[in-house]
Amino acid sequence: MGFWSLFEVASMPIVQVLLISVLGAFMATDYLNLLKADARRSLNKIVFVVFTPSLAFACLAKSVRFEDIITWWFMPVNIGITFFLGATLAWIASKIIKPEPHIQNLVMAMCSAGNLGNILLIIIPAICNESGSPFGDQTVCYNIGLSYVTFSLSIGGFYIWTYAYYLIKSASIKYKEMHREDQDLFEPSKDLEGDEITPLLHDASSTQPDAIKPIIEPKQNSNSWNQILGFLHQIWEEVMSPPVVAAILGFIFGTVSLLRHLIVGDAAPLRVVYDSVKLLGDGTIPCITLILGGNLTQGLKKASVKPSLIVAVICVRYIILPIIGIGVVLGAAKLGFLPADPLFSFILMIQFTLPPAMNIGTMTQLFEVAQEESSILYLWTYIAATFALTGWSTVFMWILSS
Repeated sequence: MGFWSLFEVASMPIVQVLLISVLGAFMATDYLNLLKADARRSLNKIVFVVFTPSLAFACLAKSVRFEDIITWWFMPVNIGITFFLGATLAWIASKIIKPEPHIQNLVMAMCSAGNLGNILLIIIPAICNESGSPFGDQTVCYNIGLSYVTFSLSIGGFYIWTYAYYLIKSASIKYKEMHREDQDLFEPSKDLEGDEITPLLHDASSTQPDAIKPIIEPKQNSNSWNQILGFLHQIWEEVMSPPVVAAILGFIFGTVSLLRHLIVGDAAPLRVVYDSVKLLGDGTIPCITLILGGNLTQGLKKASVKPSLIVAVICVRYIILPIIGIGVVLGAAKLGFLPADPLFSFILMIQFTLPPAMNIGTMTQLFEVAQEESSILYLWTYIAATFALTGWSTVFMWILSS
């Protein structure tokens, strides 16, 4: 496959995202006025509760088998490595650049969570259908490639809707606390009952006699137990988010043949249920991309993102992570952890090179934090992805075919 053919294949999904984002931005302008802020929030909630869970369930219920999970066990590990390294590198960069705390969480989420959905769903079939592909027969490559991608999408969705979801949720809490402190700082005194013995800055603990001071014994064990319960409750809330619940159900229906045959296949008695869920899932990517474009118009006016922060995200996602990915995948192959299929290794390497996941935009909209900043980062990272994906795809195929 020639360089320009590969360039066309790798750039097509990125161009699609940019075109749909431009449409969303145009729909949010005063000229059309179709995607106002309230409309974007409402549409985003539908994406979170209906479309994204439907996509996760449909992909897993149809494509994942129990024997595949055993054979492809390294893929969840590989995705976990990309999340861990991406977040770690972003944390280091944030300590140097020193953005606001909620922006630091956003950067960590965008560097850790790659777009394992629409990008791979377009790139892999396109590469398999190209003449001269290094991955063998076109039909076999296409079918097995889609299975790899849907499994990657499902596992990635689980990581995104737990770890990245936690980061954006924490960013929202930090942002609200920061603004609450600013309001308290400038709020006038409401003490209208002061008298001649009430100082302007009254410290009750310094004027109260020792005899009547309440004695409060610290309850260390109780506090520790409450912290553990609070942590477990937070994990439970995130695991019970609609996308994660749908992914768990998809795994169950995909791995249990009796349940799968009830809804998947031409002879399935309840195939109309699966077809309806899949139809809803097909609306996920277009809606997310339109919302991203709508947020972009607001972000270009309001957001103040340091250029150094944009450069840091691009360097982490498109320079450092791909280099590490080559070492991780080749090392795993040498240790015998991977199946003898170069396409599987290629997808593992690509997972280190993808632009940020679109679902992060859904989360920022859901928690109403850093929507504009995320839109700016999406714009530049997806423009850079057009060239980065092309170059690295060429390198990866050259390594695997040599």
